[in-house]
Parts: sequence; structure tokens; C-alpha cells
Amino acid sequence: MAQVRLGNTGLLVEQNGFGCLPIQRISREEAVRLLRGAVDGGMNYFDSGRAYSDSEEKMGCAFAGIRDKVVIATKSQAKTGVELKRDIEASLRALGTDYIDVYQFHNPPFCPKPGGEDGLYDAAVEARAQGKIREIGISNHRLAVAQEAVDSGLYALLQFPFSYLSGVQEEMLLDDCVRAGMGFVAMKGLAGGLIRNGFAAAAFMAQRPQVVPIWGIQHQWELDQFLACIKEPPAMTEEYRAVIRRDRKELAGDFCRGCGYCMPCPEGIQISACARMSLMLRRAPARDWLTPKWRAEMERTRNCRHCGRCQSRCPYGLDIPRLLEENYRDYQTFLD
Repeated sequence: MAQVRLGNTGLLVEQNGFGCLPIQRISREEAVRLLRGAVDGGMNYFDSGRAYSDSEEKMGCAFAGIRDKVVIATKSQAKTGVELKRDIEASLRALGTDYIDVYQFHNPPFCPKPGGEDGLYDAAVEARAQGKIREIGISNHRLAVAQEAVDSGLYALLQFPFSYLSGVQEEMLLDDCVRAGMGFVAMKGLAGGLIRNGFAAAAFMAQRPQVVPIWGIQHQWELDQFLACIKEPPAMTEEYRAVIRRDRKELAGDFCRGCGYCMPCPEGIQISACARMSLMLRRAPARDWLTPKWRAEMERTRNCRHCGRCQSRCPYGLDIPRLLEENYRDYQTFLD
């Protein structure tokens, strides 16, 4: 097992963490079984969020009686300090605990700081003083906001997209976190499903002992894969290097990471899937994307009004209408 200390906190966690967003899609019984199995297999870092519907409630059921064995992180999209306090109380009730190890601002468009008119950071400090949360963190998809958070010295932890498809800027951000004594939690370790070899992804992460990847887990086979990485951390082999080289070559340039922050679309377009359909057709079983449901969803992309809303929210500055058009044309070739 490989353990990581989260920055300058006293939190010692297994390097492979559990991302709890996907468990909102499965039954309570199945979620509890997966979460308990994760703990039994050595995982102890679990990340959720108020925006993930009933994810926190399922965690609360799973961790009843074993709270001392897990490190719980969650987050809030609150816009004001009053909303943040309300969300913290809701998280405590849902999780069935009287404290949360790491509470994060969930992808704010700015870096919350003390004395801000929004009151977010001050509310978090108050909650920490009351013992309701132990560490203040920030989760973000914007490089500029993440960098400002690191430079501010205000945060114990940064959660940011990071995988072997990341570039020099992300690597530099990680280095800055290490120098600042901040923990670094990697979301999107599989690039939103574009990386298909979990062992290659885990081997890449294992070379960075300061990083805690949180793997989104919904199925038993996914859990088994990453528990195997805990039992025997994967070494970087020539086979994995070849996989990484191929993926980097194929996925170079602009592509949709599937983060979903462009949503919702006023025309009801499922942007986070449709804007990367070409990649999914080639990197996953194509039949899963050629169903009547997805044919209808791809047809809906033709209703794009170029209103600009999605582009203004995209953390990666992508030309989303162009991506939708290109993916629609490519999709038709699979139907011919």
C-alpha cells in the first residue's frame, strides 16, 4: 500500500481514493456494498459533493460505525457564506457525522478569500473553528483560479483535473502545490472516460507520490481494478508507456474532457457527451453509442443556436458549437 500525507495536514490517506459522484446512479444497497468493499480493500479517502444528489446519504449509510476508518471530503457550490453554512449542515446530516475532514469550494469562478463580499471563506473558517470541518480546500477546473488559490496560502488542498493527458501547466501547478505544502487531489484521472486502461493511469499516478487520484467508481469491476492497485501498486512498464504514448498522440489538441460545466444547454443538448462522441466511438464499444437514444441526442445538436452560454462556462475555452458540428458529421459515418 502507498500512503500519502495531504500537504501539511495531519491526514494520511491511501494514494488511490474513491470518487463518489457515480454512486448517485446506483441503488443505495449497491453503493453501500461498494463503499464498504473499498474500505475493506484499503481505501480510506472518499470525495463527494452537495451537487451529487444522494451520494452523501449513501456514504453516511456505508460509514455508520466505521467513521474513524475513513477520511471524508465533500464540497459546496454555495455562492454566499449563508448558503455555505446551510450546505455544511446538510452535509453533516447526510453523512451522519459531526465533522467533515475536508470541505471544498466546488469550482467557484474566483478564489474565495477572507473578507470577501461573498462571505464564503469567512464562513468556512467559522465552521472550522466550531469543529464542523477540519480543513478548507478548493476544487476547480480553471487554471488561473487554481493558481491563485495555491499562491494565496489559504488552502490545505487543491482538487484539479490531472491525468497522463495533462500538459506542462498542470505539472507546474502540481509542483507549486508541493512547494506550498498543499495537498493535491487529482480528479478526472481517466480524463472523463477517454483513458481506457486504468492500470496505466494508476501507474502514472504512482510516480507522483504527492498526488491522490480519486477514481470515479460505479461498478464492482472498477473497484476491483483500483483495489488491485492498492494491494500491489503498478510499476510503470514499457507496455504502459506505449499505451500512454498512443493516447497522448491520439488525444492531443482540443477535446472535450466531459466535465459538464457547460451544462445545462437551453436547447437540451447533452454537450458533455455529444461534443466528444467521435472519441467515445473509437475508445469504447461503438454499439453503446449507436442506440436510438444517442441517435436522438446527436440529432438534437443540430438545434444549437450558437448562444455562447456553453463557451462562456467551459473551463478549457473550447469552441463547443464547432465540436458539436464536427462530432455530428462524424457520427453519421457510423450510421451509414
